[in-house]
Amino acid sequence: MARKMKTMDGNQAAAHASYAFTEVAAMYPITPSSVMPEHVDEWATEGRKNIFGRTVQITEMQSEAGAAGAVHGSLAAGALTATYTASQGLLLMIPNLYKIAGEQLPGVINVSARALASHALSIFGDHSDVYACRQTGCAMLCESSVQEVMDLTAVAHLSAIKGKVPFINFFDGFRTSHEIQKIEAWDYEDLAEMADWDAIAEFRKNALNPNHPCQRGSAQNPDIFFQAREACNPYYDALPAIVQEYMDKVNEKAGTDYKLFNYYGAADAEHVIVAMGSVNDTIEETIDYMARTTGAKVGVVKVRLYRPFSAQALIDAIPDTVKKISVLDRTKEPGSLGEPLYLDVVAALKGSKFDSVEIVSGRYGLGSKDTTPAQIVAVYENNEKKRFTIGIEDDVTNLSLKLGAPLVTTPEGTTNCKFWGLGADGTVGANKNSIKIIGDNTDMYAQAYFDYDSKKSGGVTMSHLRFGHKKIKSTYLIRKADFVACHNPAYVRKYNMVQELVDGGTFLLNCSWSPEELETHLPGQMKKFIADHNINLYTIDGVKIGIETGMGPTRINTILQSAFFKLTGIIPEEKAIQLMKDAAQKTYGRKGEDVVKKNWAAIDAGAQGVVKVEVPASWKDCADEGLDYKVVTEGRKDVVDFVNNVQTKVSAQEGNTLPVSAFNDYVDGSTPSGSAAYEKRGIAVNVPVWNPDNCIQCNFCSYVCPHAVIRPVAMTEDEAAKAPEGTKTLAMTGMPQYKFTVSISSLDCTGCGSCANVCPGKKGEKALTMDKLADHLDQQQVFDYGCTVPVKTDVVEKFKETTVKGSQFKQPLLEFSGACAGCGETPYAKLITQLFGDRMYIANATGCSSIWGNSSPSTPYTVNVKGQGPAWDNSLFEDNAEFGFGMLLAQNAIRDELKEKVEMVAADDRASDEVKAACKEWLDTFGIGAVNGTATDKLVAALDGIDCPTCKYIVANKDYLAKKSQWIFGGDGWAYDIGFGGVDHVLASGKDINIMVFDTEVYSNTGGQSSKATKTGAVAQFAAGGKETKKKDLASIAMSYGYVYVAQISMGADMAQTVKAIAEAEAYPGPSLILAYAPCINHGIKKGMSKAQTEEKLAVETGYWNNFRYNPAAENKFTLDSKAPKMEGYQDFLKGEVRYASLAMKNPERAAKLFAKNEAEAKERYEYLSKLIALYGNE
Repeated sequence: MARKMKTMDGNQAAAHASYAFTEVAAMYPITPSSVMPEHVDEWATEGRKNIFGRTVQITEMQSEAGAAGAVHGSLAAGALTATYTASQGLLLMIPNLYKIAGEQLPGVINVSARALASHALSIFGDHSDVYACRQTGCAMLCESSVQEVMDLTAVAHLSAIKGKVPFINFFDGFRTSHEIQKIEAWDYEDLAEMADWDAIAEFRKNALNPNHPCQRGSAQNPDIFFQAREACNPYYDALPAIVQEYMDKVNEKAGTDYKLFNYYGAADAEHVIVAMGSVNDTIEETIDYMARTTGAKVGVVKVRLYRPFSAQALIDAIPDTVKKISVLDRTKEPGSLGEPLYLDVVAALKGSKFDSVEIVSGRYGLGSKDTTPAQIVAVYENNEKKRFTIGIEDDVTNLSLKLGAPLVTTPEGTTNCKFWGLGADGTVGANKNSIKIIGDNTDMYAQAYFDYDSKKSGGVTMSHLRFGHKKIKSTYLIRKADFVACHNPAYVRKYNMVQELVDGGTFLLNCSWSPEELETHLPGQMKKFIADHNINLYTIDGVKIGIETGMGPTRINTILQSAFFKLTGIIPEEKAIQLMKDAAQKTYGRKGEDVVKKNWAAIDAGAQGVVKVEVPASWKDCADEGLDYKVVTEGRKDVVDFVNNVQTKVSAQEGNTLPVSAFNDYVDGSTPSGSAAYEKRGIAVNVPVWNPDNCIQCNFCSYVCPHAVIRPVAMTEDEAAKAPEGTKTLAMTGMPQYKFTVSISSLDCTGCGSCANVCPGKKGEKALTMDKLADHLDQQQVFDYGCTVPVKTDVVEKFKETTVKGSQFKQPLLEFSGACAGCGETPYAKLITQLFGDRMYIANATGCSSIWGNSSPSTPYTVNVKGQGPAWDNSLFEDNAEFGFGMLLAQNAIRDELKEKVEMVAADDRASDEVKAACKEWLDTFGIGAVNGTATDKLVAALDGIDCPTCKYIVANKDYLAKKSQWIFGGDGWAYDIGFGGVDHVLASGKDINIMVFDTEVYSNTGGQSSKATKTGAVAQFAAGGKETKKKDLASIAMSYGYVYVAQISMGADMAQTVKAIAEAEAYPGPSLILAYAPCINHGIKKGMSKAQTEEKLAVETGYWNNFRYNPAAENKFTLDSKAPKMEGYQDFLKGEVRYASLAMKNPERAAKLFAKNEAEAKERYEYLSKLIALYGNE
């Protein structure tokens, strides 16, 4: 049956082929693989049938280890089962992979291969994870492109069934998983025809069943284990032939030529590369270029079946003329003789006809490092190094190959487009729609790839689109483009964008500037390049159009998309507009008709809003002004060096030029605290402006600010007099000797408006209003000055640090993070640092809070004037509670030893009264963090300089003397699911440790998958039809121990209760658990994230969330801080968020049923909490 052309990415291609052979799927979300099971869930919900005429039964487990266990069990019981994972998730599956392989079960593990966390986390692609599984007994099949993923995923499933060996079916994370290509898609009838139905019947027959029982999984002794282990050899010996058999079947149906090892290049090649994955397409393109330009005799062997490794098949693929073989590995195994593929090739060719051929080893592409044709040419021209790296400059061990000039090897006639966007502005989504429109509605090939950093939103995104009439093999980023669009005007002085255009190319700039204003705002080097290279310059005011069409000032994606189609003329304008509107209906339909109509209006307006700019001849004479990255001179030396040597380059998108030596001081992954303060990204459209006439000095604005960009400052008369011109002040209420001001870091603000939302103002007039960033850049100098003004301890004491107002006069030690605008998590974390940051440890679970908390090179956790601040670290996702517990154990061990030493000094007759008093105070406050720091200072002062070995030892270890505050941060996916066992164990330990859970009720970091915190009826990934079960009651589980402090808080509902609960939890001399309600962009709050605090308030008012505190040390142990809920507003609250409203649109009957259940559960929950008041003797 002829296959249809469809435009999709690698994840969708894998899911499409995998779905056909899968009866059961068990999974757990992880980037970049989550999209595969999301498709499976969506298709199953829609009723798509596999080759068995059934929908797939898909289940989300609590962890990847759990998913692997479920896969094992499902296969053992006779259902063909698959899973989808990557990276650390795949490693968690390893123990079960041994079992699945050992029991000859035909499961398939689809993997978008990704780097493993070592010195740092990388969510990006390489082969480290799959190489770690090569010993498990799973067969391993690799694909190099989106089309190959479609074709060979079927081979993996078919071969597993017939060969009785499970398969790891893998392709490059991001470069293939997220690359969109126009490909041929399987019809399931073709796949059914290729299936070995007898083998399927045999699998069913051999499955566990009480009607013909057997026992598996026995414990074997030394006498037989070895022999039994060797009995599987014939199956692995036979497997390569089975894989080739199915490749031949695919070849027959699809007209392809798949082999275990495919050769491409000159028949008489003398230098051949052996490689796996997406780099092979780049190598092919480079080979064609070299053959065309130099006649080079080069080739590539593409490894498809990596395990079992067929030496003969490799030998058969290599031309007899070869004189040199370069093996490229996308991983690093420190200390080994060579990376895995290299060692396999060396072993395979030993004693063969290629025994004397030189074989060299190269590393490339770690963590999605771009691999270009110039790098491949360097490999072919390498005659010096037997071990080498490409894509980096290694000036430490000198392994890197020197590169020649950049090459243009894309097929002639290919159109290259690049779009510079702001994370969460919709640019990436619009470009995904654009490439699908082009692919599905023209006869052109199309490719899209998206390059972005790890920031949650507000980071730079770069979309790379190619299309043309020849097949596109360019699996690397665009360096020369025909069209470049800049969707954020702040970028013109931060990045070199027009310099990527070909002569006569087109540059579209989203800005509000008139042609005259462009003269001022565009840097000289940009203007000169535009003039010198005849660039067609256009502008569009997307913000203005967004406001006029109701889209708002930040959602400019469809506006710019419409302008793109108008300017490029790829599709006739009228048809393009209709196709964009159809795409908008499909993409935004679940958000409601109003959202769709706004997008339609934006599409119409975008096409009409483009302005052609006539480029003045004078621009040819403009001077190079450089980019806005000044050399930093002020600050701590460690952070200044880091910013100048690393951060500035990375921020300018020039991190690829940094040599290895730049990281000599950071080899263990450590980076200085506080570097985020130097970024000054200037990404907000509107920023808050303070009007002192309407201010009541409540400090609410500072309290709720997700990025710590708005702060109250208390200044003496002298400090106020020295403040920058334009500084506005008030006499401080209650302390008239001070001047009060609200300082705002406009360049760090994300423009969420949360501060203005909560501002009570006076007489209906707000003290904060949102206005254009460009009109208020002078606010920055006021903020910068405010940061130099010392914190007034008497002000903090007057208003109390454990109050809303008082806490905000303390320096936040979390500032300018990469969190989304309006984030519900960071206000809590920031507050904790204001209270305890100078003495706190943080163990942070992988997730949103680790990404906004430490996404290189930006470090938002900072230090006070003494250099003290949160000591932060991230281990993994699943083990964070245990990781934090280990930190505490280390502190306890060291402090217990020091305690013994102090007791020795105190008991020594030679000790002075001053020393004894200092020792006593320290020992008396040993477990009280709030006061032990002061006692520590006194103790060190008393002992310093005394000629006594014990005293010297205590002073030498003074950093460990003071009682620290141990915190464990993470989201609900961690606390409720994958890390629950650790959370439970740490709480049960009775130790003095604090756990903070940012409860967004979904897996926020991986795209909004359902967790056990997700409530009934909510639509999330893997709950496409609305979650059927109620939220896990983690608080009650913790309270059941009787000695754990437990609180639920919601800042917007009760600011005072929030700070009170946090202070109580930290002071409690045992384990504490705080569950904080945190609105998230994944909720789809219709009011927008500027109203996140309002949403928190409504959640408590309606009874959706309850605030309470359970304090085992208090006389009245349980306090229900929430008032009786106004249940009449409950359904309106649910329908105010897309995660609920979308179900009502899609399936109103089901929504009504689940929403009623949700409300009933909330009512029951409040009644239960009310009973606890009496239970714990409060009445």
